[in-house]
Amino acid sequence: MRITISGLPGSGTTSLARYIAGKYGLEFISAGEVFRRLAREHDMDLAEFGRLAESDPSVDRMIDTRQKEIGEASEKIVVEGRLSGRMIENADLRVWLAASLECRAKRIAGRDEMDEEGALAYTRGRQHSEVTRYLAYYDIDIGDLSMYDLVLSSETFGVDALASIVDVAIECLKRQGSLI
Repeated sequence: MRITISGLPGSGTTSLARYIAGKYGLEFISAGEVFRRLAREHDMDLAEFGRLAESDPSVDRMIDTRQKEIGEASEKIVVEGRLSGRMIENADLRVWLAASLECRAKRIAGRDEMDEEGALAYTRGRQHSEVTRYLAYYDIDIGDLSMYDLVLSSETFGVDALASIVDVAIECLKRQGSLI
């Protein structure tokens, strides 16, 4: 079973992906964690590293290529990342989590110890940076959600409710023989 969980920063993708990985005994890979780790290795904050990625396409391509290789090679994995639903061509289930900019910024402020105003500016900037890069590097319009099997509001539903919805989708796919 290959599942991808995608969404914009602060939409709750990591929480949902970790739940799914734990419940179904799947390997978990996160593009965001790889990006954060690389930023730390370069002694940069995320905004600085994002600007580097804007000027150096090899940063994104390295992360995306590695995530694609790992995701497509494993038969039991949940892959979390903005582009995972597009990059993992043999995914069995693709999920997109959506929430307003304000909601996502509030979450980011809580986890990254920023004030809400700073988190809003940071989130808006990061989102613009990623949208620009994905369009330039891959000709991907991140706003086109047509390839996702489920598009869920993480603003309306908490992680437990989202997990329940995904559990039902997984059970349906198992019943129709799409998953082993």
